Amino acid sequence: MHPYEMSSTLRERRKEDSIKLNYGSLYSVVESLQKRGLIEAAETVREGRRPERTIYAITETGAQVMVDWMVELLSTPKKEFTQFEAALSLAGALPPEQVIELLGQRLRNLRFHQKAVEAMFEEARAVKLPRLFMIEAEFSAALLTAEIAFVEQLLAELRTGTLGGFAMWQRMHELRRAGVPPEKIEAKLNVEFADELAFAQDEDA
Repeated sequence: MHPYEMSSTLRERRKEDSIKLNYGSLYSVVESLQKRGLIEAAETVREGRRPERTIYAITETGAQVMVDWMVELLSTPKKEFTQFEAALSLAGALPPEQVIELLGQRLRNLRFHQKAVEAMFEEARAVKLPRLFMIEAEFSAALLTAEIAFVEQLLAELRTGTLGGFAMWQRMHELRRAGVPPEKIEAKLNVEFADELAFAQDEDA
């Protein structure tokens, strides 16, 4: 298979939906694989007036590396750092009301995406596409469903103020808007929310 055919095949199978691809760097990737001995030039062909194209084939070493890689990917869970998880870890930097608004927007976007995914599954069932060719999409859909449920629950707790630490978070931003210096904000919160911040004192002890 030559690089152009690789690109066409990947696009046809919509692999960019499940694999982060940069089609512009495909030739560089092919060159790198060849240098590492994972693929080799099998033949050169010419069709009509088109330039010559090099057909590549996987080597024995390349086949073994692929198998080893797949064994690791399928068997061993690894921590994946998502942008949403990072945003949640820093959400306290924004006022609660803004976070509620932003999460509401996210939830609407997630539900819209979920409808598109459901339509895709309907099309796949209509043409009787074997599930084998849809399992990565099913996994992605399961994650989407889980995220929707998580955001719905989080929003419910934020809107009712029942999320643990919500009052402290709200108070911190009230003090910021009032122009209170950061060190005084920390001191006030330590006094006003001593019970909630007791865990931090235990860690410092």
